[in-house]
Amino acid sequence: MRFLVIVFLIVISSGCKENKPEPVTMKEDVMALASDALNGRATGTEGEQQAAEYLVGRFEALRLAPKGFNNSYLQEFTFRPSQNPHEKAEYTGIESDSTTTGSNVVGYIDNEAATTVIIGAHYDHLGLGGQGSLYREGQAIHNGADDNASGVAIMLKLAETLQAKEFQDQNYLFIAFSGEELGLLGSNYFVKNPTIDLSQVTYMINMDMVGRLNEERTLAVHGVGTSPTFKQTLFANNEFDLNLAEHESGVGPSDHTSFYLMDIPVLHFFTGQHEDYHKPSDDADKLNYEGMETIFQYITSIVSDLQDNGKLAFRKTKNESEEVPRFKVALGVVPDYLFTGEGMRIDGVSEDKPAQKAGLQKGDVVVQLGEHAVTDMMSYMKALSKFEKGQETTVQVQRENDTLSIAITF
Repeated sequence: MRFLVIVFLIVISSGCKENKPEPVTMKEDVMALASDALNGRATGTEGEQQAAEYLVGRFEALRLAPKGFNNSYLQEFTFRPSQNPHEKAEYTGIESDSTTTGSNVVGYIDNEAATTVIIGAHYDHLGLGGQGSLYREGQAIHNGADDNASGVAIMLKLAETLQAKEFQDQNYLFIAFSGEELGLLGSNYFVKNPTIDLSQVTYMINMDMVGRLNEERTLAVHGVGTSPTFKQTLFANNEFDLNLAEHESGVGPSDHTSFYLMDIPVLHFFTGQHEDYHKPSDDADKLNYEGMETIFQYITSIVSDLQDNGKLAFRKTKNESEEVPRFKVALGVVPDYLFTGEGMRIDGVSEDKPAQKAGLQKGDVVVQLGEHAVTDMMSYMKALSKFEKGQETTVQVQRENDTLSIAITF
């Protein structure tokens, strides 16, 4: 019912062009998109179409210009889903019984400037589960409040804020992507069928899972190395006591990758995985809305600061995923990817795996594995690659104020 009320208010406000639209809070946007009424917003479903309609209403209320196909907000793309997880879906352009059609939602602020900033977030999710879900108890609605109603909500607030006079040195293109959970399909389709001149794009901002800022206020920022301007800009505008976990690479499992591969500088913001990731329990009441407000303000400051820089220089980065060593054993832990200290902090321990059997716990920081020092995630993976199944060693961890040496068998 709450979803329907918000949609009604949006329709009313967008129809009254002479009046300023009623403000919609980020929490209300999340509640609408993460409503059970949308059945998890899987690409090509009725729930995704309803979510797209909701976003069209929001774009209209915010008075963004339509920048999809045929003077509309929608950019539809038709594809044949892959039955092989190692193969990509095939764009067909022709609807049939074997194809699925998704829709990007695209709006524009045209300040007649020389450069354009693209700001995006994906709005699709996993529907009732299936491939990609970590839920093992049958079908259930996966509402995806953090993944990624949170990113869409911040994008919509940016769309409202960046219409102010102080931001008119650039144009802004806002894209709510579909098909992200199926392999970045919507963003990949957009860069191959752009509705603006991509040569005028100065950089792209992506927000995917930004709703769970933790007590340490750690915000991961990917793509920092894709322009020489970014690192100093991120530092200079961090007046919000954020603990930034910087990652150089422009390649990662979210929509910014599609733009990086077109030689466009990218920044991707992320507050980390959690126990509700890709499960039905990722609901609106679990988000940190004050944290989302902080991230919104931080991104706004970055956009403001970069207005005077013209078109940003692009720089290629190493694909960090290609540097990961192969290993024959697993410790059975979930690493904390937001940890910025020395070592590898454990964010979760899997059942009946070597770590659990040895007594390792969530929060332990691994600093040595056998004779190999562990200073960060990469050194941890390199150390793990040295071991064989059945081999015994010791793992040294820091637990609160103690350093423990624990025997472990792979």
